[in-house]
Amino acid sequence: MRVELRQIGSDQLLDALEVEALAEVPQPGRWLEHGARSFLVLQRRHRYRLRNGTYELASVALQVKAERQPADARAWGQGWVIGDPLCRYNARSPLLRCAVLPAGPCERCAHFAPRP
Repeated sequence: MRVELRQIGSDQLLDALEVEALAEVPQPGRWLEHGARSFLVLQRRHRYRLRNGTYELASVALQVKAERQPADARAWGQGWVIGDPLCRYNARSPLLRCAVLPAGPCERCAHFAPRP
């Protein structure tokens, strides 16, 4: 199956790759390493084609942002978070660490407070 990597916002085609199964295509909120580059997947679009009167999945377009995975990113639930997800100010997002100290790191934040 063909997977297209497209720049978020401009929809410019960055690269295309082939995968064996749909399960190998990353969901939004995950990082994708392709060659020497790293991307954050922001959106996933399925493209279908009509063949013999039925629709079948033809390709997947990933809207990505070229970004290195932060060193303090960790798996949490079904996705990734940046920083310490146990802090009450953590956004629990792969895009934003927290409202208090968005640039991080969490270890030197004076406002760290565990969730109640």
